[in-house]
Amino acid sequence: MSDGDVVVALDVGGTGMKCALVRPDGRTVHTERHPTGSDRGPAAVVDTILEVAEGLAGKACADGRTPVALGVAVPGVVDEGRGVAVWSANIGFRDVPLRDLAVARLGLPTALGHDVRVGGLAEARLGAGRGAGHVLFVAIGTGIAAAHVVDGSASVGAHGAAGEIGHILVRPDGPRCGCGRPGCLEAIASAAAVGRRYAELTGVPADAAEVAERAAAGEPAAVRIWQETVAALADGLATGQALFDVATIVLGGGLAQAGARLLDPLRAALHERMTFHREPRLVAAALGDEAGCLGAALLALDALGVPRTVEKQ
Repeated sequence: MSDGDVVVALDVGGTGMKCALVRPDGRTVHTERHPTGSDRGPAAVVDTILEVAEGLAGKACADGRTPVALGVAVPGVVDEGRGVAVWSANIGFRDVPLRDLAVARLGLPTALGHDVRVGGLAEARLGAGRGAGHVLFVAIGTGIAAAHVVDGSASVGAHGAAGEIGHILVRPDGPRCGCGRPGCLEAIASAAAVGRRYAELTGVPADAAEVAERAAAGEPAAVRIWQETVAALADGLATGQALFDVATIVLGGGLAQAGARLLDPLRAALHERMTFHREPRLVAAALGDEAGCLGAALLALDALGVPRTVEKQ
């Protein structure tokens, strides 16, 4: 590929889209943000995605660059093989053939991926998991999901739903999860759950960052919630390590922004849960909100067959 080649990359969320032009070496040369407009319905969201992608391709050409592919990341259940957004609660997608629609509109080779899986791909190949070979990327935000990346490729699963670590049962008598079952990791330890559980205990609204700050200051209710959160996360990650035996676990998402307030006690709790399993390195994500676009671009480059080198430790 030439130095002027770029991938058009979109990371589509429930409220906004992060967009970029990305070089084959992973360097971003242009970024944009656009509202998703999910309140207008899934058909309007598809139109917006295609319009934004077309605009980015035009921007690349105007700057003397050549768009060679399109990578799109969306939340929910994604059939990457068929390029279909199977289901998304946040956007309202139901069996949307997004890849074919994009190819018809832009004429570019297109790859469609799951938002967390492509984020994990980027962190494993370009970010905090670089060189590890076996990486588990765990995004802790409104929900909890993971990507298992081996030698630079993320596992998709038989039905496009690999990595739903947030629905590991950790507390059988715990609060009911959005999936309908009580006691899922996501219902205890997601950023949304931390704020909700603190409000239920105290009657005072707070987000996860505020709970972390109050716990660090020694407020009893916040300390209790934070300790329960760390314990649940450690149980979930210990299960993940038993299943996948990774070298590195990378934590991303809103809760991971608590930094050492989360990572230090979580490392200790995970250490306590290790028996014969090798303890993974536990680190914070390095790419921030760029990970989705970078991963979408990597997925598109992989689909093109662009050679890549994956470092191992």
